[in-house]
Amino acid sequence: QVQLVESGGGLVQAGGSLRLSCAASGRTFSSYAMGWFRQAPGKEREFVAAISWKGTGTYYVNSVKGRFTISRDNAKNTVYLQMNSLKPEDTAVYYCAKARYSITSTASDFGSWGQGTQVTVSS
Repeated sequence: QVQLVESGGGLVQAGGSLRLSCAASGRTFSSYAMGWFRQAPGKEREFVAAISWKGTGTYYVNSVKGRFTISRDNAKNTVYLQMNSLKPEDTAVYYCAKARYSITSTASDFGSWGQGTQVTVSS
């Protein structure tokens, strides 16, 4: 069972940037697609971005396209989410997740989840 640990969250003003990291344990990290989800208070968990196992394919929710970039370093067992031009509506707990198979945006297709990291964007 892989373990995922997110870091990099915090408080930032609107227009600012943050870089989230997700460190994974285990030797099979490079075999699976990875993704980021977020959940704001009172709302359902929402897909944000996903990346294929080689890092050559990426997929984003429309609301973050052009502002967020997902990437991975398989040598470091780490996936990143660079978030630029942050908006108050980006405020949420951000979760890293490992896909069961290939790149996907469906939460039920992810088998392992981190504990989450809080991102708060002030206006």
